[in-house]
Amino acid sequence: MRIQPLNPENLSPELRLVHDEIASLVSSSQGQVRMIDDQGALLGPFIPMLRYPQFGVPALSFLRTLDRHATLAKNVREVAILTVGGTFGARFELYAHEIMAEAFGLSASDIASLAAGGQPNGLTPQEFVAHRIATCLIKGHIVPDSTYDHAVNLLGRDGVAELYFLIGGYTLIAFMLNGFDIPAPGQSL
Repeated sequence: MRIQPLNPENLSPELRLVHDEIASLVSSSQGQVRMIDDQGALLGPFIPMLRYPQFGVPALSFLRTLDRHATLAKNVREVAILTVGGTFGARFELYAHEIMAEAFGLSASDIASLAAGGQPNGLTPQEFVAHRIATCLIKGHIVPDSTYDHAVNLLGRDGVAELYFLIGGYTLIAFMLNGFDIPAPGQSL
């Protein structure tokens, strides 16, 4: 790990407010995922977001907007996020979203396949199109018209737009996690 978690006691008053708001949100929405260490410091992508707030706080605002205005089913979102995390091998992203995907009903087999960067067999049509679009975009390709049209039929135009922003947001998180070499809890530092 290239940067360490920030003890909340050492944060400026402005950053402490951001820290406490994040801690409250993740405790309520992702309580089964360990996002706070024994000293009360936030883990995962929140480490660089707080250490470099000039970049991290706007990124956090964007990511919160993705959650606040989410219309896609949680299982569909998790498929897209795991596709991103599995492609880039982002350890913390995979750790957190493997847990969340299970909580939202994805099978252990499908989760394992997505986390390994593969194509699972048991996805619903909506999950599959989310996986297909995420895979296409991560490879740097334009989404084919046939894939886009199929996705619009399954998810609606707004749902497809949300999916694009979600994939972009979690690609940013994967890049931050990998760039700063941030492990999942329990992995070697």
